[in-house]
Amino acid sequence: METLQLLLHGFAVALTPENLFLCAVGVIAGTLVGALPGIGPAGATALLLPATFKLGPVGALIMLSGIYYGTQYGGTITSVLMKIPGESASVATMFDGHPLAKQGKAGLALGLAAIGSFIGGTLSIVGLILFGPPLADLALMLGPAEYFSLMILALSLVSAFTGASLIRALISMVLGLLIALVGQDVMTGSPRLTFGMTGLLDGIEFLPVGVGLFGLCEIIKSFEKRQDYEIIKTNIGFFDVLPTLGQLRETFGSMLRGSTIGFFVGLFPGAGPTVSSFLAYGAEQRISKHPEKFGHGALQGVAAPESANNAATGGQMVPMLSLGLPSSPTTAILLASLIMFGLKPGPTLFHDAPDVVWGLMASMYIGNVMLVIINLGCIPLIVMMMDRVKGYMALIILLLSVIGVYGYRNNVIDVWIMLSFALVGYGMRELKIPETPAILGLLLGAPAESSLRQALVISDGSLSIFVTRPISAAFLCLAVVSLILPTMILRKKGIETEDEV
Repeated sequence: METLQLLLHGFAVALTPENLFLCAVGVIAGTLVGALPGIGPAGATALLLPATFKLGPVGALIMLSGIYYGTQYGGTITSVLMKIPGESASVATMFDGHPLAKQGKAGLALGLAAIGSFIGGTLSIVGLILFGPPLADLALMLGPAEYFSLMILALSLVSAFTGASLIRALISMVLGLLIALVGQDVMTGSPRLTFGMTGLLDGIEFLPVGVGLFGLCEIIKSFEKRQDYEIIKTNIGFFDVLPTLGQLRETFGSMLRGSTIGFFVGLFPGAGPTVSSFLAYGAEQRISKHPEKFGHGALQGVAAPESANNAATGGQMVPMLSLGLPSSPTTAILLASLIMFGLKPGPTLFHDAPDVVWGLMASMYIGNVMLVIINLGCIPLIVMMMDRVKGYMALIILLLSVIGVYGYRNNVIDVWIMLSFALVGYGMRELKIPETPAILGLLLGAPAESSLRQALVISDGSLSIFVTRPISAAFLCLAVVSLILPTMILRKKGIETEDEV
């Protein structure tokens, strides 16, 4: 009963004219930016984060979340019409979506994708409501030692399952932790890693680092590719987009299975929409009576991965809101937005800021309704706009990034940090070093250090507190297993990792 009352309160918050407008803006902006190849949800949310500073925490999170799941569908448009995924989670959709477009059924593919995204998003919100509050209540019982070990587990999981090289992922994680240490020591007040620069005494904020690593880095990569994109010219009017009842019956089971896979995969750090979409696609191919159709225009090959990648967005919200642990670059940016508004992410957020949490949950459902309506009715307009503005996007993004980052603290050094990390991000991609562990290390570095010091004060400086407390010891054991297990599995299968090549 209490959950229902809180959810109704969340709808009252989300249905205010201002928040409805922000949700619509987020969904539309996310769809448009996601339709531009290469930027993706992390880049889109990072680039548009500065635009939310004046909105307050509720409005900002609603808009950014709309951008998040809007980009998931926006990337589908380029996958289907151009055979160029707007972001990695749309790759699996491309396998059957583009063949359908070549057969003159692009509207059908995009319509099924929109409906699948709606079903996946809706079911994931139900899962978020069911799992989020109990997990937050459970987390309130954790002490500093357990919380530190939990953060070590999150860092190890992301490092182990991000990219093909564990060593490169660990290098990225250490880089993020080093960035988090820049500034003043929280206990002694002495400067650390500032190299005598007074502008770094307050530390390095997430915003310039995130915009540089994910936003401007994508622009640099787009200059390098210089691709000419060709859009398949086909009928994508309103009635071409709507699937028949028979086609919906044929794909409904795939949507449900994809949604389930997506939500539970989204709970795990380092997995998320991309992994879930491939798992859903593979599952459908295995259980299909006609697996030979996959890759040649199977409807289930579009419905399942699209449901999975949108459901994963709701799954990723569970650890972010309940534990304060982001499981992907995009949720890391959402978490950073909470921190910038002075809120403390984690289990106390449900009690300290119910308007933010429940307003967000309600807005996610409203946003999914908006997403399916906008995309079923406006796909031709979206395609036309995408074709017209793509040549100017680099300049627009650069100007918005500089203005937004400078306006955050009116500090020129933040602009230089942003530009520096754009180059760092480019170098990391050239060296195949994943950015996700670095972002997670930057966000979790300060709370992990705080929990570590609190635990050591309680134990009079003894590290045994981390192994004598059962829950803390269990988290540390899981962290060790997460680092060893993937390599052991690959070796058993006779596959060499990049660290061994």
